[in-house]
Amino acid sequence: MEPQFTRLDAVRAFELAAGVSGQPLFGENAMLNLIRFQPDAVVPRHSHPHEQLGIVLEGMQALVVDGVAHELEPFEAYVLPGGVEHSAYCGPEGALVLDVFTPVREDYLERWQAGAKGNR
Repeated sequence: MEPQFTRLDAVRAFELAAGVSGQPLFGENAMLNLIRFQPDAVVPRHSHPHEQLGIVLEGMQALVVDGVAHELEPFEAYVLPGGVEHSAYCGPEGALVLDVFTPVREDYLERWQAGAKGNR
C-alpha cells in the first residue's frame, strides 16, 4: 500500500444507519471513519469482532453498553473491545465522531466501494 494523504471531510460518505453517515479512510490493518450524526439519530444495538476506538469531536454521542448510557462530549473518547454489544445515539444538535477500527471492517469497505459504482 502506498502512503495516503486526504481530507476526510472530502471523502464520499456512505450511510451507516438512518441519519448517520461515515467518511472512511482504509489502511491495510486499520481504518478511520468520520461519522456524522444528524439530530437525534440512533445506531441500533449491534456487535462486531473489530476493536473500536473513538473520540467525539462535536456535539454529544451516547454509547449504550450493558444497558448503561455513557454520554460523551467533545474530546471524550472510548475503546470498545471486539464482540461487545452496543448502540449509539446523539442529541438534538447531532454529533461528529472519529472512529478507528482494527482490523479493517470489510463490510464497510464493500458498502463504500459499492456506492462508488452506484450500487447502493
